[in-house]
Amino acid sequence: MAIYASQGDPRETMLLLWRKPADPEARSGPGPKPGLTIDTVVEAAIEIADEKGMEALSMRAVGERLDRTAMALYTYIPNKSVLIDLMFDQVQAEMPTGYDLGRGWRAAIGEWAGDLCDFYTRHPWVLQVSEARPVLGPNENAVYETVVRILNETGLEPRPILHISGTLFHFIRGAAQTIAETRSALEVTGVSDEEWWHVRSAVMHEVAPDFAERFPLITAFGEQGVFEPIESSLSYFEAEAQDTFDNGLALILDGIEVTRTR
Repeated sequence: MAIYASQGDPRETMLLLWRKPADPEARSGPGPKPGLTIDTVVEAAIEIADEKGMEALSMRAVGERLDRTAMALYTYIPNKSVLIDLMFDQVQAEMPTGYDLGRGWRAAIGEWAGDLCDFYTRHPWVLQVSEARPVLGPNENAVYETVVRILNETGLEPRPILHISGTLFHFIRGAAQTIAETRSALEVTGVSDEEWWHVRSAVMHEVAPDFAERFPLITAFGEQGVFEPIESSLSYFEAEAQDTFDNGLALILDGIEVTRTR
């Protein structure tokens, strides 16, 4: 289910998002323990989401990780909705902002896209935060500024650059979602890709003996080895997803080249 950002008080949320790293620590809670900071609270929440998913995230869970009560966290962050905004923005600081444009825009976009896909698969919970309403934090803007800066080297006008950047984000998020799901499938289901295919292929022959007549192109592709496992250290589905990402990205970059030459 999608999580919509920016549901908290706009001014309060934006002030927290755009805080300076050198800001003094928030006031401490009761007792002799040293005070927390907004950053340490957000980092603990990110750890929980990375390890257990968004389903496990709560103010109470974050408080327990920091040896605090949930109520103590409200000194720093007003509610879970604002916490998610802060998590979403803070974790994007991992993304590089400088890419070598000396090799051309295409190489730089390829590297950026690979970094973004890796980022999403490291933090798959980020993909649950809807793109429909941006968080508008500094790190989210830095990621966007980076891709726009690279695409500006194409010589295209701002409007096409806007459309291309949107296409890239949609494509990379979709590919990363599939890769992340293939990685968790074995853990969640207890069934490997190979076992899944083997069992269902056998049943398919039984329930659809006329498969070749009903789906001739799929059958022809299969006979040409299209669906054979890719040589890779990855699982079957993850290797397919990664191969689709690589080839899909190349097609988008080819499309940018065509747009430039019109």
